[in-house]
Amino acid sequence: MFSDLKYYMPTGLSTLDPVFDGGIPPGSVILLKGDIGSGKVEFAYTSLINLSLLMPRVVDKKNPRIIPAEIRYITVTKMREDILREIGQSFEPDLLSHIDQVQFDDLSDIYFDSSLVPITWYSDYDDIIERMEKRRKVHDNVLTTLSYMLMDVPRESLVIIDSLTEIATQHLAADSWPDLTAFLRGLQRVAKKWDTCFYLVLTKGILNQWQEIEVADAVDAVIHFRWEESTTAKRQRILYVEKFRGVMIHLEEREMVKFAVKITPGRGFEVSNIRVII
Repeated sequence: MFSDLKYYMPTGLSTLDPVFDGGIPPGSVILLKGDIGSGKVEFAYTSLINLSLLMPRVVDKKNPRIIPAEIRYITVTKMREDILREIGQSFEPDLLSHIDQVQFDDLSDIYFDSSLVPITWYSDYDDIIERMEKRRKVHDNVLTTLSYMLMDVPRESLVIIDSLTEIATQHLAADSWPDLTAFLRGLQRVAKKWDTCFYLVLTKGILNQWQEIEVADAVDAVIHFRWEESTTAKRQRILYVEKFRGVMIHLEEREMVKFAVKITPGRGFEVSNIRVII
């Protein structure tokens, strides 16, 4: 066990948690960065599915394992039904028996309101008065609304924000990049107070190099998902731990920073071998 790790929150990935000696430090903000189709979304889905099977949690102060008080999935472009349909098509039905334990929040109204997309494409509020009433309950932009929404999440929870790519490109277009980096640094700070873990999903290659570095610098951990060619010329998904505050030094001591990955309907995201890939 890590000598300085008193409590941990499991990821729910049975093949990866042993690498982290049970789970991740509470209050970790983790960037799931990767190529398209490389497994970053499946990582988040598998984690929320398996952790939902452990809910509702039983609080035991003598047990170092923290089961999330709540699992919150936040998106700015997708519908809850679309996410559930994608999960249902990807995984075996037995895994989804407790998926209703997950709370979904959709901020697409705010995201698309500043675009040219027709209202009827993303909103069920056709009546202008009804829409105005709803707008009074939110704030001027996605980050402000998201900030206030997170304040309602119970302590010791898991929050998945699947739309960092969309949020980042929106702030680039509005020339307000410093607002996003300030939000990330504030989130990294307050996560420790709340003992709440965050997964932030980012598609690699859309931001430029210095922007990706700045985002990575503002979080506690960066898990990189990518495709690599094997010796047989077969494409292989790879998980690479680029950074993990409080954990990385222990992984490097045991030469555990890079792993082969597979995704199956019966178990979801799996690390296929618990050893470094040379």
